[in-house]
Amino acid sequence: MALVPGVVWQAGPVRRALGAGLAAGVFFAAFVLIESASWVAAAVVVVVLTPLHGIRTARRLGRAWPGARELAPDDRAAVVRATRHGEPIGDARLAPAVLGYAEGLRRVCAEDQLRRWVVAAVGVLSLALAVSDTLTGSAGEAVASWLLLVLCVLDLVWYPRRRALLMERVARAETAARATPRPGPPDGPSPGPPDGPRPT
Repeated sequence: MALVPGVVWQAGPVRRALGAGLAAGVFFAAFVLIESASWVAAAVVVVVLTPLHGIRTARRLGRAWPGARELAPDDRAAVVRATRHGEPIGDARLAPAVLGYAEGLRRVCAEDQLRRWVVAAVGVLSLALAVSDTLTGSAGEAVASWLLLVLCVLDLVWYPRRRALLMERVARAETAARATPRPGPPDGPSPGPPDGPRPT
C-alpha cells in the first residue's frame, strides 16, 4: 500500500488487482527469463503470478482502507495524492477520507516493519546464491542472483527511509484534514413551530 500511487486507486478493485498482479508477474518473469532464457517459463510465471498476487493485493488494499469503496474514483485518487504529498485536501467533504487512508497506510507500514527479518534472511541467502552462481552457474543465473541481492539491499536500506519520509507527509496531511472546517447546517436559527393555536 505504501508504494501504490493515486492513479492506481482511481481504478476499481478489479483493475487494481489486474494492475498490481500484472506488474508483479512481468517483474518476476523477467528474472526467470534472465536466469533460464526460457520464454515459456516466463509466460508461465506471468499467467500464474498475475491473478495470485493481484487478488492478494486488492484484498489487502480493501482491508486497509475500507472507506475507499464509498468514494468516486477521482475522489479516491485526490485523497491518496494529497495524503502522500502531505498537502491539504482542499475539499472539506474528503477530509474524513484522508484520515481513513492515513490510518490504513500507517497500519500497513507497521505490519511491514515486522517482516524485516524475512527480507534480511532472503538477503543472506541471495548473497550465498549469487556467489555460488558466479563461480559455478551460468551468466544468466549469476545476473539474476545479484539482481535479487540488490533488491533485498534496497528493501533494507532505501525503503525504510522512504517510508519514514512518507509517514512525515502523512502526518502533515492528517493535521491539515483535522483543521479543515466541516460543512455544517445553514446559518441562522432553525425554524420553530408556526405561531397560533395548535390543533387538538
